[in-house]
Amino acid sequence: MLKIRLSRGGSKKRPYYHIVIADAAAPRDGKFIAKVGSYNPMLAKDNAARVTLKVEAIADWLKKGAQPTDRVARFLAKEGLVKWEHGNNPQKGTPGKKAQERAAERAQREQDRLDAEAAAKAEAAAAAAAPVVEEAPAEEAPASEESTEA
Repeated sequence: MLKIRLSRGGSKKRPYYHIVIADAAAPRDGKFIAKVGSYNPMLAKDNAARVTLKVEAIADWLKKGAQPTDRVARFLAKEGLVKWEHGNNPQKGTPGKKAQERAAERAQREQDRLDAEAAAKAEAAAAAAAPVVEEAPAEEAPASEESTEA
C-alpha cells in the first residue's frame, strides 16, 4: 500500500519534512518513490513557504490509490484534494483499567478513614453527652483496727 507521508530531514531541534510517496512498510526516513512537497514547521503558520505541494503529482498518486497520513491529509484538505475531518475519540483522556482500579482503591481507603473519624467523633460526643455519675467515696476503715496496732 502506498502512503503520502512526511519524511524528516533537518538537524537536531530544527525539523524539516519532505512530503513523499512511500511504501507503507518502508522506514520513515528511508526509501521513497517520489517527493511531492515539503513542510517546514519552523516557519510562521501564515507563511506561504511553510507547506509547498506539487498538487498535480499528488492528485495523480491519489488516483492510483495512495493514502495520505493524518498530518498530510490536513495539508491536502486546504488545497481541496481530500476531505479531512478532525477525529473524535471520547475515550482518549480516560485512564486505563489499572489506573481506574488504583483510583477506586484510593477512594475506598479515604472513605474508610472518613468513616472511622466520624465514628470516633460520634463516640466522643456520646461520651460527653452522657450524664456523669459520681461514685461515692469508699468508706473509711473502722477506728478499732487502728487502736490495736498501737
